[in-house]
Amino acid sequence: MPRPEPEREMVRRAAPFGPPAALLALLLGAVAGGWGVGWSAAIGVAIVTVNFVANGLSLARAARVSLTALSAVALGGFVVRMGIIVAIMFWLDRFAFFSPLAFGLAVVPATLLLLGFEMKLLAGGLGQELHVTPGEAGRR
Repeated sequence: MPRPEPEREMVRRAAPFGPPAALLALLLGAVAGGWGVGWSAAIGVAIVTVNFVANGLSLARAARVSLTALSAVALGGFVVRMGIIVAIMFWLDRFAFFSPLAFGLAVVPATLLLLGFEMKLLAGGLGQELHVTPGEAGRR
């Protein structure tokens, strides 16, 4: 019997909203402060989307290995991905068009909206078929 993979399902359901959200951020940013602000906001939303996809797929893979691997990827992966995002922001700051403020003002609401969408999916029953029995956890 195939194991359920709610992480992959969450990615499948949420990722399609990334490109339209980035386009909306581009247009709103461009109206608010010009194309540089728009591109900075769009890049921020795109990075939130890519981060979510990387997180979901890495957790799905780790869940197939063991609970220890899942825990390590959940914590260690977060630290690594945040480091990468900060490095990308510092790299982008070298370009004249880039606005760290617009980037941040796009990243924060995009992340909050994505977390809200995740909670909605989980409240709707996604992942409810997952049950780890003590015997199964001990064998891994």
